[in-house]
Formats: sequence, C-alpha cells, structure tokens
Amino acid sequence: MPENIRVVVTGATGKMSREVLAALCREPGLEPVGAVSRRAGEEALALPDGSGSIPLSADLGSLLNQLRPDVLVDFTTSEYSVDAARLAVRFGVRPVVGTTGWTSAAVADLEVLCRAQQVGAVIAPNFALGAVVMTYLAKLAAPFFDYIELIELHHEQKADAPSGTAISMARQMAAARATPAVVPPTLKETVPGTRGNTVDGITVHSVRLPGQVAHHEIIFGGLGQTLRIRHDSISRESFMPGVVLAVREVMNRGELVFGLDKLLGLA
Repeated sequence: MPENIRVVVTGATGKMSREVLAALCREPGLEPVGAVSRRAGEEALALPDGSGSIPLSADLGSLLNQLRPDVLVDFTTSEYSVDAARLAVRFGVRPVVGTTGWTSAAVADLEVLCRAQQVGAVIAPNFALGAVVMTYLAKLAAPFFDYIELIELHHEQKADAPSGTAISMARQMAAARATPAVVPPTLKETVPGTRGNTVDGITVHSVRLPGQVAHHEIIFGGLGQTLRIRHDSISRESFMPGVVLAVREVMNRGELVFGLDKLLGLA
C-alpha cells in the first residue's frame, strides 16, 4: 500500500463532496489530489483546510490519466456515477461510491468489470455507521414481527425517493423473513398514495423537508406491542468515518464490495 492514498473526488462543488474533501484533509495517510465538477469554471480548487489547492476539471478521464490516483470517491447522481465508476476501474482506480439510485444491473456490470480488472470497489447505500448497525438490527427483528413500516426523511433537494438506504433496509428485512410481511388492506384510501408504497412487501413512506439531513425509522408491530428502531444523521459529518474506512479498505480488495456492513464484519 502506498504511503499516502491519493484520492480524486467527483461532484466537488456539492455539499457531500466538500465534506469528503474536508475529511480527507484531516486524515493522516489520505491525500486529496484532484476534483471533478461538471460546472468547473476554474482549473484549481482550494482545499477546505487552507493547505493549498488541487486540480479541478470537468473531464474525469483526462484527470485520471493525468493524476493516476488510487481511489475515486463519488457522491453525484446515478446517471453520472455509473459511468464514472466504470471509467475509474478501467484506469485501475478504485471507486468508493455513495451515490444512490444504482440499478441491480449496473452493480452487476461493475462487479464483472472489477473482477476482470482485479480492481476493488465499494458501493454503499449509506456510509453512516449508525445506519449500517440499524439495518443489521432490523434484520434480526424482522422475523419476529409481521407488521413492518419504514419512514425515511431527507432534505427537500434529494432527487430520489425512497432513499437508497430505505430500499436496502426493506429488501434485507424481507429476505430475513420466512413469510412476507403483512400489509393491511385499506378499504377506502381517500387520498391516493396516503399509505405509501411497498418495497419487497415492506411499506415505505418518504418525507422531504428543509432542515432534514438523513433519517430512517422502522416500526415493527405485534400483538399488544411495537418496536421502533431509528437513526438520525444530523449533519453530513456523520458519513465521513464510513467514507474514510472505505477509502482505506478498498485498497485491500480486488473485487466489488456492496454495503459497508461487509467492511464492518456485520454481513
């Protein structure tokens, strides 16, 4: 492993990517060396800790060819992210992806490419350690409660609904059950969509409001009782320990790892 892990960050003008750059500046052994933004108007980006600047470009391929980094961290959009990750792997650069909205087919395609190139990658629906632990606990609880509803709350600018984390939680809870969860029939839905929708038989509700970051609550219902499991990310800093862990761990991998739980030993 190199003395410093050299990292390029995509979507560098976005809120999450700026947080990533700040975390990389704080962490010993991690070095931000380049940034990508489709709205790049300058050729350099000042680092958030004031330690200097790094090359900024709208052309990811050109930057990867010029810098030859070790890792690419991506928090952008699913449309951009899929192509960016594939391009990184072809350059021998290990993608760490926090962008949600990837299809199963896109994940499978990247898995094949990583195996062929023997290049590691990490895709995680959520990098908050608490959210990963919550999903693990939810899988343990799911077989014991027939009624399960999931509420996710995010800021009003989040493009997709439900969140990638909510989809992952629902699918993993459904897989942990021997029988489908019960979805009570609604005889009269006065306003269509009021009861939310289902992901693999688990009812999911999405809330979009200013002031939210990322919040997930699962309510389990049983005879005479309810169980609630909730996780709140109150700032984007909550995702950084998981991002830093993935950047370090991906250097030891030669394949695609989906989910931070596998890096934490919870899979």
